[in-house]
Amino acid sequence: MSGLRAYFFDANRSSLNLCCVAVHSSLSMERYHQLSDEAMDMLLEDLEQLIEDHGDPSFEVEYHACILYGVLTLKLGDKGTYVVNKQPPNKQIWLSSPFSGPKRYDYTESDGSWRYSRDNKPLDDLLNDELGRAFNKSVQLSLSSSRS
Repeated sequence: MSGLRAYFFDANRSSLNLCCVAVHSSLSMERYHQLSDEAMDMLLEDLEQLIEDHGDPSFEVEYHACILYGVLTLKLGDKGTYVVNKQPPNKQIWLSSPFSGPKRYDYTESDGSWRYSRDNKPLDDLLNDELGRAFNKSVQLSLSSSRS
């Protein structure tokens, strides 16, 4: 198991705290890239369709990919901006949400989902809830590697 040292700014205490977080993933780097690229591609495809159906010109999605990292940006006009990006060193997908803030998702082999370790909630469930409110309709994204 490898260790990762992370620094967090605590706005309530106006201080910088050091937190050591153990990072362990049984995924090979090749498998991580395969799964995270698949999830990012599915997310981009679904969001493009959602935005097209919604028809608001202030809503847009873009994806910038390079060999290792990929960054997806979803702009929802005055509702805020989502950023979803791959984090290969940690073998995670990171989310920055205008509603729930930052979260880090690990791949779960048992069900093929990307889950947040603090509440065990899949990334697609969180996005479905939040985007459903933002678009004022039911949203059904699926990032599972078992999606057919």
